Amino acid sequence: MSHAIYSINQIAELLNINSFSTDNNAKISKLVIDSRSIIDPEESLFFALNSKRDGHEYLKDAYTNGIRNFVISDEKYLKQFPDANILLVSDVLMALQSLAAANRKQHDLQVIAITGSNGKTIVKEWLYQLLAADFNIVRSPKSFNSQIGVPLSVWQIENEHDMGIFEAGISKAGEMESLEVVIRPGIGILTNIGEAHAEGFSSHKEKLLEKLKLFKDAGLFIYSPEYTEGLSPNEMPGKTKFSWSLKQKADLRILFIEPIEGRNYVRANFKGEEIECLIPFRDRASLENGIICWATLLALGYTPHEADLRLEKLTHVGMRLELKTGINQCSVIDDSYSADTSSLAIALDFLNLQNQHPKKTLILSDLYETGKNDQDLYTEIAALVKQKNLNRLIGIGPHISQSAGSFEMESSFYESTQDFIDNFPAIHFNNETILVKGARKFEFERISKLISQKIHDTVLEIDLNALSGNLQFYRSKLKPGVKVMAMVKAFSYGSGSFEIANLLQYHKVDYLAVAYTDEGVALRKAGISMPIMVMSPEPSGFEAIIRHQLEPEIYNLDILKSFTGFLNEHAADYPVHLKIDTGMHRLGFEEPDLGDLLKTLQESNKVKIVSVFSHLVASDDPEHDDFTRHQLERFTTIADQIQNNLGYAFIRHISNTSGISRHPDAQMDMVRIGIGLYGFDGGIVSNKGLQTVAVLKTTVTQLKQIKPNETVGYGRKGLLPDGGTIATVKIGYADGYNRKFGNGTGKMLVNGVLAPTVGVICMDMCMLDVTGLNVKTGDEVIVFNGELTIAQLARQIDTIPYEILTNVSQRVKRVYFYE
Repeated sequence: MSHAIYSINQIAELLNINSFSTDNNAKISKLVIDSRSIIDPEESLFFALNSKRDGHEYLKDAYTNGIRNFVISDEKYLKQFPDANILLVSDVLMALQSLAAANRKQHDLQVIAITGSNGKTIVKEWLYQLLAADFNIVRSPKSFNSQIGVPLSVWQIENEHDMGIFEAGISKAGEMESLEVVIRPGIGILTNIGEAHAEGFSSHKEKLLEKLKLFKDAGLFIYSPEYTEGLSPNEMPGKTKFSWSLKQKADLRILFIEPIEGRNYVRANFKGEEIECLIPFRDRASLENGIICWATLLALGYTPHEADLRLEKLTHVGMRLELKTGINQCSVIDDSYSADTSSLAIALDFLNLQNQHPKKTLILSDLYETGKNDQDLYTEIAALVKQKNLNRLIGIGPHISQSAGSFEMESSFYESTQDFIDNFPAIHFNNETILVKGARKFEFERISKLISQKIHDTVLEIDLNALSGNLQFYRSKLKPGVKVMAMVKAFSYGSGSFEIANLLQYHKVDYLAVAYTDEGVALRKAGISMPIMVMSPEPSGFEAIIRHQLEPEIYNLDILKSFTGFLNEHAADYPVHLKIDTGMHRLGFEEPDLGDLLKTLQESNKVKIVSVFSHLVASDDPEHDDFTRHQLERFTTIADQIQNNLGYAFIRHISNTSGISRHPDAQMDMVRIGIGLYGFDGGIVSNKGLQTVAVLKTTVTQLKQIKPNETVGYGRKGLLPDGGTIATVKIGYADGYNRKFGNGTGKMLVNGVLAPTVGVICMDMCMLDVTGLNVKTGDEVIVFNGELTIAQLARQIDTIPYEILTNVSQRVKRVYFYE
């Protein structure tokens, strides 16, 4: 995060440091928490935070990337880098927050803070659009609203800023006080209060009161009384209050809402007069967020007429990076709705996670409203893209084109988006990862459409943040030192291969496991370098296993002898994994097999056992806990016998997803996480604490009016006795939507309402009963998400979530999102 310069001594004085070795000449302008996110290492201060990962483990990476200034809390690292400035503190997070709070005190500007359960980021971005003409605004990048994100956002404040807009989110009691000290808002906005993160609070009221602590000294508080019910006047913050409501008396009382051609016309009472505005979005969430922005403009003193003019020009905010398949074997990262240096750094970090292509390309527009002159701005960007090892830059816009000399790499420049499109046939893209990053006015969605492979209207969206959150959920349950093997077999449970593996590799998972050799080979070709176990090796794949340094699972004597026989005579200690059958009775050695197994292993040093493992049969079911304990005892006995005979130790693992959540005594040396990464755990009631990773969606192709007793679909199985409206949607059994969902068994969400299937499921489509719903061609239809879950679909057809997820056809395009 860029910022005015502080000396390292000034920072040491601001923090309550326990130890300090210093180079008095060091100057700090940037705070870094990610060893990859380094723009200017000489002026960066690295904070070794202990949150999802222990930041101390990344000190060496940061040092290698040029950082020489560190804030740590573990004194064993004090002497690791003799030429570096090391600030030892008791709490690294508290130090980060204290430094940001000190910077906030140095600046006198109007600050708006936003909190609530949903809508914080959209309201922040829309207020930026609405107010940027009148203020030089600093705001939270993306959704930086956490205990870490807020101080990084506030650190960006510089002298030229006269307004700040920051969002703040909390997940448990006691967190908001520290964020209030950092932000010190004069204006507070409460978006809404829902069920998100409710598990961290004892009651709905406690959650509300904790959030409102952000506004304890605010001069103006903007809210809806629908979300503050139950609070006394003394519990409401704000010296001045401005309310809006759809249901009751308020400063801005909504009278009625009328959808008009994809927009919403809103009429309200304000100061005794009727006023109006047009919000250019149709969905319910955008409508409410737009009304909050309307209320904010009026509370700030804008006239109803001016507020209406500005609201009508609001544009879509793309808050997530979107990874999708591109033309000519490319991958496209679409971040075409925003462009500033902070979000560019985030996007480049995500680009560097992708190792599936040898070349990395950035398509970048002019950046506006950065507060910097062109020379300083594009010199900084040039240093950033060089540090990120980009191979090619395509610059679009007059300002970046005039700064072409700053970029020391393969590059080309175009005056406008249309200029690029006109020259597109002569611009070659092949086997590369392309990041599209553009300011809104450049309409880079036109470029993204050009270079992206045409997507079937049915798509499976994968939330990579949610997946990494689920990984950390399970890691938080592990004892110190326990390793993690992530199961990425079956196309990562239908979610993708290298896209998931890249993320897991970055999060330092210890092992990956695939079912077949070709899956492992594909990961190696995509740049995955971590250990990979192949669970079903076949003799025909041995050559590929060895060439790509994969590690086979050995489950019987025949496969062991075949593999050792295939290894050349000079081979030694090739890593393999022994599978023990303790009750699954699928694959694996049993106790009677141990004599021959050990004799074969002792006769040759060609292989080395790196792990011995088994599989729990019913770890999710309390009814079978006695059998689970029996499996653990049996496995320990067998593993001890193998180790005693071999004379060396190896990794032991038996615990699967539900084993982690229900059987802490089964963790041993390593655990295997599978379906839990995707938000499902049979051992956890309602999957509490896990996040939804996958959303399957499609669209309405056509609407038809059906007369009473007319039939629908093959075999005349579908019937609407009273007639009605059916919607044909673009998903069928060839896409993985099982035929058992037909005739009303299955339901999909259409504009937030459950609509049952009508008739049998066809190969490429099916029909829904949307009678009485406001539906039009092209509307989005949700097959499953966090509300209509995979678990619910599984119950509808008497199967398990695994089958629903893995059956999603490969012809359904996967789109990956990252915040």
